[in-house]
Amino acid sequence: MAQVPHEPADETERIFALQEEVDQLKEAVVSHAVVDQAIGMMVALGRVTPDEGWAVLKDVSQHTNIKLRNVAELILIWGRNGELPPEIRCELEDALDRYGPTQIPEAPPER
Repeated sequence: MAQVPHEPADETERIFALQEEVDQLKEAVVSHAVVDQAIGMMVALGRVTPDEGWAVLKDVSQHTNIKLRNVAELILIWGRNGELPPEIRCELEDALDRYGPTQIPEAPPER
């Protein structure tokens, strides 16, 4: 059976589709690294297990309606400069109260 030669347009479309897939995979790797680093911060600062750290991030994301990756990015920025939006801080404190033994370092004491 003879092979039908591929049309150049078909190959061009295939190249574009593969490039898009590669770009999506690169984004996923970066996103995964950001989330993993934020989980590490939860483990270190909140004294929770990695699974609990994941649950904390997920809870904060769900309660603030902010994508989990964006919550993770905000937490990493907080680790660098100490600034965390008040609504994220509040939800983070609540989530850590649910999953961990301590409150966020330098957070005002509970009333």
